[in-house]
Amino acid sequence: MNSTHIARSSISIDASAQKVWRALVTPDAIKQYMFGTTVVSDWKEGTPITWKGEWKGKSYEDKGTIVRVAPERTLAYTHFSPLAGLPDKPDNYHTVTIDLTADANRTRVALSQDNNPTAEAREHSEKNWGQMLAGLKKYVEGSR
Repeated sequence: MNSTHIARSSISIDASAQKVWRALVTPDAIKQYMFGTTVVSDWKEGTPITWKGEWKGKSYEDKGTIVRVAPERTLAYTHFSPLAGLPDKPDNYHTVTIDLTADANRTRVALSQDNNPTAEAREHSEKNWGQMLAGLKKYVEGSR
């Protein structure tokens, strides 16, 4: 595992942690703000999660395992994408952690992704996660 290049992104959303949480674990919502991906999971620790869709003209099916579920506080899961061209082994999985912090009627969403092999990979991940969080904010704030 590479702990040197951790991607980080955060955003503040004008909504309750409950509303943000629902958007994080509802497949129909996720499809709206996460690049059109179809997510399948029962959101229980130790169970699988998959993402299917198309990215830059290529079909993908990513996979992982739910690591932590603390409703309205933390969601963590592992993630592996065959599109990265690496073998499917534990060393090639990321752990994505999403922490929610409620502050009155706002929620701060802080996301981290470990195991990026290079600074360039970290920057690429931060850009993608920044776009996803901006989409989450737009989705949540637009569905009042």
